[in-house]
Amino acid sequence: MNKQAEQIILVNPQDKKLGFIEKLTAHRFGMLHRAFSVFIFRIRNHRLEVLLQQRSKAKYHGGGLWTNTCCSHPHPKEKIKQSAERRLFDEMGIHAKLKYLDKFHYIAKFNNGMTENEIDHVFVGDYNNDKININPNEVESYKWVTIPQLERGLSTRQKMYTPWLQQALTIAIQEYPAKLIRR
Repeated sequence: MNKQAEQIILVNPQDKKLGFIEKLTAHRFGMLHRAFSVFIFRIRNHRLEVLLQQRSKAKYHGGGLWTNTCCSHPHPKEKIKQSAERRLFDEMGIHAKLKYLDKFHYIAKFNNGMTENEIDHVFVGDYNNDKININPNEVESYKWVTIPQLERGLSTRQKMYTPWLQQALTIAIQEYPAKLIRR
């Protein structure tokens, strides 16, 4: 599908579908729409690690920023979990069973005039394989980090990360025992 003509789901503040709109139009005018954020975790050396991606520098906003494993908008004809699993494979080459946790609303303005105004649905999954096959049109790079490493980065180098990452991470790590997170 032509990225310029991609349709996304407009919603009200209660996340009820209002209709569809072209993706870039929604971002130019800061219109409230549905999105998802996926976090893939693994346990290494008794510590929880999360897989981050660095967004492609060619993205329409936030290019080069570090973010959660995968983030996108659900396709209008798919269930949100189905879209999240499909996009996880499209961007990172990962097949994983995802679990829905919660959603949140945020607004973020970017220097290029684009605005994110999203109801963001958070999904988590586990992946213990070292094979990652990134899509270079979507992803510049990737890395596994512990939660304390990521939290330090978010507090000391906030401009290197997407504006939704902190809020989404707070939801995602609730799924895991504190003893794995804080080691």
